[in-house]
Amino acid sequence: MKKIAALLSAFWLCLVVGLSSFQPKEDWENLLDKDLSKWEMYLSYRHKPGYKGEQPKDADGVAIEPIGYNKNTSNVFTMTEEKGKPVLRISGEIYGCVFTKQEYENYHLKLKVKWGDKKWEPRTQLLKDSGVLYHSIGESGKDYWRSWMLGQEFQIMEGHMGDYWTIANSAIDIRAFIPEGDMNTVASAKQPFLPLGRGTNLSGFCLRSEDHESPNGEWTDIELICYQDKSLHIVNGHVVMVLQNSRYVEDGKQIPLTKGKLQLQSEAAEVFYKDVKIKKLPELPKKYAAYFAK
Repeated sequence: MKKIAALLSAFWLCLVVGLSSFQPKEDWENLLDKDLSKWEMYLSYRHKPGYKGEQPKDADGVAIEPIGYNKNTSNVFTMTEEKGKPVLRISGEIYGCVFTKQEYENYHLKLKVKWGDKKWEPRTQLLKDSGVLYHSIGESGKDYWRSWMLGQEFQIMEGHMGDYWTIANSAIDIRAFIPEGDMNTVASAKQPFLPLGRGTNLSGFCLRSEDHESPNGEWTDIELICYQDKSLHIVNGHVVMVLQNSRYVEDGKQIPLTKGKLQLQSEAAEVFYKDVKIKKLPELPKKYAAYFAK
Protein backbone atom coordinates (compact mmCIF):
# COMPACT_ATOMS: atom_id res chain seq x y z
CA MET A 1 0.00 0.00 0.00
CA LYS A 2 2.84 2.36 0.87
CA LYS A 3 4.41 1.65 -2.54
CA ILE A 4 1.13 2.50 -4.29
CA ALA A 5 0.81 5.76 -2.33
CA ALA A 6 4.38 6.68 -3.21
CA LEU A 7 3.77 5.95 -6.88
CA LEU A 8 0.58 8.05 -6.85
CA SER A 9 2.43 10.93 -5.18
CA ALA A 10 5.18 10.77 -7.80
CA PHE A 11 2.57 10.64 -10.58
CA TRP A 12 0.76 13.75 -9.34
CA LEU A 13 4.06 15.59 -8.87
CA CYS A 14 5.05 14.81 -12.47
CA LEU A 15 1.60 15.86 -13.66
CA VAL A 16 1.76 19.21 -11.85
CA VAL A 17 5.28 19.90 -13.12
CA GLY A 18 4.26 18.89 -16.62
CA LEU A 19 1.18 21.11 -16.64
CA SER A 20 3.16 24.07 -15.30
CA SER A 21 5.48 23.88 -18.28
CA PHE A 22 2.48 24.60 -20.53
CA GLN A 23 1.51 27.78 -18.68
CA PRO A 24 2.10 30.97 -20.72
CA LYS A 25 5.33 32.68 -19.74
CA GLU A 26 5.20 36.22 -18.41
CA ASP A 27 7.41 38.01 -20.92
CA TRP A 28 6.81 41.52 -19.55
CA GLU A 29 9.66 43.02 -17.53
CA ASN A 30 8.60 45.38 -14.73
CA LEU A 31 10.81 48.46 -14.77
CA LEU A 32 9.67 50.06 -11.50
CA ASP A 33 10.47 48.90 -7.99
CA LYS A 34 10.61 50.61 -4.60
CA ASP A 35 14.34 51.31 -5.01
CA LEU A 36 14.20 52.60 -8.61
CA SER A 37 16.96 50.06 -9.15
CA LYS A 38 16.69 49.94 -12.95
CA TRP A 39 17.03 53.68 -13.39
CA GLU A 40 19.52 56.51 -12.99
CA MET A 41 18.75 60.21 -12.85
CA TYR A 42 19.94 63.53 -14.18
CA LEU A 43 19.03 67.05 -13.04
CA SER A 44 19.97 70.26 -14.82
CA TYR A 45 18.49 73.59 -13.65
CA ARG A 46 15.56 75.35 -12.05
CA HIS A 47 14.77 77.16 -15.26
CA LYS A 48 13.34 80.68 -15.10
CA PRO A 49 11.02 82.61 -17.44
CA GLY A 50 12.87 84.14 -20.36
CA TYR A 51 15.20 81.18 -20.89
CA LYS A 52 16.42 81.03 -24.50
CA GLY A 53 18.65 77.97 -24.58
CA GLU A 54 21.79 79.54 -23.16
CA GLN A 55 23.64 78.15 -20.15
CA PRO A 56 22.23 79.83 -17.01
CA LYS A 57 24.50 82.31 -15.21
CA ASP A 58 24.63 83.67 -11.67
CA ALA A 59 24.31 87.34 -10.66
CA ASP A 60 27.97 87.91 -11.55
CA GLY A 61 27.56 86.47 -15.02
CA VAL A 62 29.41 83.26 -14.21
CA ALA A 63 28.07 80.13 -15.92
CA ILE A 64 26.19 77.77 -13.56
CA GLU A 65 26.94 74.07 -13.85
CA PRO A 66 24.02 71.62 -13.98
CA ILE A 67 23.26 69.59 -10.85
CA GLY A 68 24.32 66.43 -12.71
CA TYR A 69 23.88 62.68 -12.46
CA ASN A 70 22.31 60.79 -9.56
CA LYS A 71 21.93 63.80 -7.27
CA ASN A 72 18.30 63.81 -6.20
CA THR A 73 18.18 67.46 -5.18
CA SER A 74 14.89 68.47 -3.47
CA ASN A 75 13.68 64.88 -3.86
CA VAL A 76 12.50 65.50 -7.41
CA PHE A 77 12.14 61.72 -7.81
CA THR A 78 10.47 59.68 -5.09
CA MET A 79 8.85 56.26 -4.91
CA THR A 80 5.42 55.85 -3.33
CA GLU A 81 2.84 53.06 -3.35
CA GLU A 82 -0.70 52.56 -4.56
CA LYS A 83 -2.45 49.37 -3.49
CA GLY A 84 0.94 47.83 -2.78
CA LYS A 85 2.39 48.66 -6.20
CA PRO A 86 5.32 51.06 -6.74
CA VAL A 87 4.52 54.51 -8.11
CA LEU A 88 7.13 57.03 -9.27
CA ARG A 89 6.42 60.64 -8.32
CA ILE A 90 8.27 63.30 -10.30
CA SER A 91 7.85 66.71 -8.68
CA GLY A 92 8.96 68.66 -11.76
CA GLU A 93 10.67 71.29 -9.59
CA ILE A 94 13.97 70.93 -11.47
CA TYR A 95 14.34 70.01 -15.13
CA GLY A 96 15.80 66.56 -15.73
CA CYS A 97 14.82 62.92 -15.95
CA VAL A 98 15.16 59.39 -14.75
CA PHE A 99 16.59 57.10 -17.42
CA THR A 100 16.97 53.34 -17.71
CA LYS A 101 20.34 51.78 -17.12
CA GLN A 102 19.68 49.45 -20.03
CA GLU A 103 19.16 50.20 -23.71
CA TYR A 104 16.15 48.70 -25.50
CA GLU A 105 15.45 47.79 -29.12
CA ASN A 106 12.35 46.27 -30.79
CA TYR A 107 9.91 46.45 -27.88
CA HIS A 108 6.43 47.16 -26.57
CA LEU A 109 6.38 49.58 -23.63
CA LYS A 110 3.35 50.09 -21.38
CA LEU A 111 2.82 52.50 -18.49
CA LYS A 112 0.19 54.55 -16.71
CA VAL A 113 0.49 58.29 -16.07
CA LYS A 114 -1.48 60.76 -13.94
CA TRP A 115 -1.01 64.46 -13.16
CA GLY A 116 -0.35 65.89 -9.73
CA ASP A 117 -1.29 69.41 -8.62
CA LYS A 118 2.03 71.28 -8.59
CA LYS A 119 3.54 73.42 -11.35
CA TRP A 120 6.82 75.33 -11.36
CA GLU A 121 8.58 78.09 -13.28
CA PRO A 122 8.80 78.63 -16.15
CA ARG A 123 5.50 76.81 -16.82
CA THR A 124 3.22 78.00 -14.02
CA GLN A 125 0.82 79.49 -16.58
CA LEU A 126 1.19 76.69 -19.13
CA LEU A 127 -0.12 73.16 -19.53
CA LYS A 128 1.40 70.48 -17.33
CA ASP A 129 4.20 68.78 -19.21
CA SER A 130 6.37 65.67 -19.12
CA GLY A 131 7.37 63.04 -21.66
CA VAL A 132 8.60 59.54 -22.43
CA LEU A 133 11.82 59.82 -24.43
CA TYR A 134 12.89 56.75 -26.37
CA HIS A 135 15.94 55.67 -28.40
CA SER A 136 17.91 57.93 -26.03
CA ILE A 137 21.68 57.91 -26.52
CA GLY A 138 24.77 59.81 -25.42
CA GLU A 139 25.13 62.23 -22.55
CA SER A 140 22.34 64.17 -20.86
CA GLY A 141 21.91 67.89 -21.42
CA LYS A 142 22.17 67.87 -25.23
CA ASP A 143 18.74 69.44 -25.87
CA TYR A 144 17.47 73.03 -25.82
CA TRP A 145 16.72 72.82 -22.07
CA ARG A 146 20.10 71.17 -21.32
CA SER A 147 18.26 68.41 -19.51
CA TRP A 148 17.94 65.29 -21.68
CA MET A 149 19.75 62.93 -24.01
CA LEU A 150 19.31 62.92 -27.76
CA GLY A 151 16.22 60.88 -28.61
CA GLN A 152 12.59 60.84 -29.77
CA GLU A 153 9.72 62.06 -27.58
CA PHE A 154 6.31 60.60 -26.85
CA GLN A 155 4.79 63.77 -25.45
CA ILE A 156 3.01 63.63 -22.09
CA MET A 157 1.12 66.92 -21.79
CA GLU A 158 -2.36 67.98 -20.71
CA GLY A 159 -4.57 67.59 -23.78
CA HIS A 160 -1.61 66.49 -25.89
CA MET A 161 -0.91 62.89 -24.91
CA GLY A 162 0.94 61.26 -27.79
CA ASP A 163 2.26 64.33 -29.61
CA TYR A 164 5.75 63.97 -31.10
CA TRP A 165 8.82 66.14 -30.43
CA THR A 166 12.38 65.79 -31.62
CA ILE A 167 15.01 65.98 -28.89
CA ALA A 168 18.33 67.64 -29.80
CA ASN A 169 19.37 66.66 -33.34
CA SER A 170 16.93 63.80 -33.93
CA ALA A 171 14.54 63.49 -36.89
CA ILE A 172 11.76 61.15 -38.03
CA ASP A 173 9.03 60.78 -40.66
CA ILE A 174 5.36 61.05 -39.60
CA ARG A 175 2.23 59.84 -41.37
CA ALA A 176 -1.18 61.51 -41.14
CA PHE A 177 -4.13 59.09 -41.17
CA ILE A 178 -7.67 58.46 -39.93
CA PRO A 179 -6.99 56.58 -36.69
CA GLU A 180 -10.33 54.82 -36.13
CA GLY A 181 -12.44 52.36 -38.11
CA ASP A 182 -11.43 49.17 -39.87
CA MET A 183 -8.02 48.95 -41.47
CA ASN A 184 -9.43 49.23 -44.99
CA THR A 185 -10.80 52.66 -44.12
CA VAL A 186 -7.52 53.63 -42.51
CA ALA A 187 -5.49 52.40 -45.48
CA SER A 188 -7.57 54.39 -47.94
CA ALA A 189 -6.99 57.60 -45.98
CA LYS A 190 -3.24 57.33 -45.46
CA GLN A 191 -0.98 60.15 -46.50
CA PRO A 192 2.74 60.14 -47.36
CA PHE A 193 5.19 60.24 -44.49
CA LEU A 194 6.47 63.77 -43.81
CA PRO A 195 10.04 64.28 -42.54
CA LEU A 196 10.40 66.35 -39.35
CA GLY A 197 13.37 67.54 -37.34
CA ARG A 198 17.05 68.13 -37.96
CA GLY A 199 18.00 68.19 -41.62
CA THR A 200 14.42 68.79 -42.84
CA ASN A 201 12.34 71.84 -43.75
CA LEU A 202 9.81 71.20 -40.96
CA SER A 203 10.14 71.76 -37.22
CA GLY A 204 10.45 68.68 -35.05
CA PHE A 205 6.95 68.82 -33.59
CA CYS A 206 3.63 67.24 -34.57
CA LEU A 207 0.22 67.03 -32.87
CA ARG A 208 -1.37 63.64 -32.23
CA SER A 209 -4.35 62.73 -34.41
CA GLU A 210 -6.94 62.80 -31.59
CA ASP A 211 -7.19 63.46 -27.85
CA HIS A 212 -7.75 60.28 -25.83
CA GLU A 213 -6.39 61.41 -22.45
CA SER A 214 -8.33 60.26 -19.38
CA PRO A 215 -10.25 62.82 -17.29
CA ASN A 216 -8.24 64.84 -14.79
CA GLY A 217 -7.26 62.79 -11.74
CA GLU A 218 -7.47 59.46 -13.56
CA TRP A 219 -4.69 57.28 -14.95
CA THR A 220 -4.03 57.35 -18.70
CA ASP A 221 -2.72 54.17 -20.36
CA ILE A 222 0.28 54.80 -22.58
CA GLU A 223 1.80 52.32 -25.03
CA LEU A 224 4.84 52.70 -27.25
CA ILE A 225 5.58 50.21 -30.02
CA CYS A 226 9.10 50.34 -31.46
CA TYR A 227 10.33 47.97 -34.15
CA GLN A 228 13.40 48.67 -36.28
CA ASP A 229 13.02 52.29 -37.47
CA LYS A 230 9.25 52.40 -36.82
CA SER A 231 7.22 53.51 -33.80
CA LEU A 232 3.60 54.04 -32.78
CA HIS A 233 2.22 56.25 -30.01
CA ILE A 234 -0.88 54.71 -28.39
CA VAL A 235 -3.12 56.44 -25.80
CA ASN A 236 -5.84 54.50 -23.97
CA GLY A 237 -5.77 51.91 -26.75
CA HIS A 238 -5.92 54.39 -29.65
CA VAL A 239 -3.07 54.81 -32.15
CA VAL A 240 -2.49 58.58 -32.31
CA MET A 241 0.88 58.80 -34.08
CA VAL A 242 2.61 56.68 -36.75
CA LEU A 243 6.34 57.26 -37.29
CA GLN A 244 9.20 55.71 -39.25
CA ASN A 245 12.78 56.32 -40.38
CA SER A 246 13.95 57.26 -36.89
CA ARG A 247 17.35 58.93 -37.14
CA TYR A 248 19.62 61.73 -36.02
CA VAL A 249 21.79 64.10 -37.99
CA GLU A 250 25.44 64.70 -37.17
CA ASP A 251 27.88 66.65 -39.36
CA GLY A 252 25.29 66.52 -42.12
CA LYS A 253 25.11 62.72 -42.02
CA GLN A 254 21.85 60.90 -41.25
CA ILE A 255 22.38 58.06 -38.78
CA PRO A 256 19.70 55.46 -37.88
CA LEU A 257 18.32 55.79 -34.34
CA THR A 258 16.60 52.51 -33.51
CA LYS A 259 17.63 51.69 -29.96
CA GLY A 260 18.54 53.41 -26.72
CA LYS A 261 17.51 54.15 -23.18
CA LEU A 262 14.13 55.36 -21.93
CA GLN A 263 13.78 58.69 -20.15
CA LEU A 264 10.87 60.03 -18.07
CA GLN A 265 11.01 63.81 -17.95
CA SER A 266 10.86 66.24 -15.05
CA GLU A 267 9.55 69.37 -16.75
CA ALA A 268 7.98 71.85 -14.30
CA ALA A 269 4.91 69.76 -13.46
CA GLU A 270 4.12 67.13 -10.84
CA VAL A 271 3.40 63.78 -12.48
CA PHE A 272 3.04 60.15 -11.41
CA TYR A 273 4.01 56.99 -13.33
CA LYS A 274 3.16 53.37 -12.50
CA ASP A 275 2.92 49.90 -14.09
CA VAL A 276 5.94 50.63 -16.28
CA LYS A 277 6.74 47.42 -18.13
CA ILE A 278 8.38 46.34 -21.37
CA LYS A 279 8.67 43.25 -23.53
CA LYS A 280 10.80 42.41 -26.55
CA LEU A 281 9.15 42.14 -29.98
CA PRO A 282 10.44 39.51 -32.44
CA GLU A 283 8.43 41.26 -35.18
CA LEU A 284 6.01 44.13 -35.67
CA PRO A 285 2.55 42.87 -34.59
CA LYS A 286 0.26 42.37 -37.59
CA LYS A 287 -2.46 44.61 -36.12
CA TYR A 288 -0.01 47.52 -36.31
CA ALA A 289 1.91 46.66 -39.50
CA ALA A 290 -0.97 47.93 -41.68
CA TYR A 291 -0.34 51.48 -40.48
CA PHE A 292 2.95 51.44 -42.40
CA ALA A 293 1.66 49.88 -45.63
CA LYS A 294 2.19 51.93 -48.78
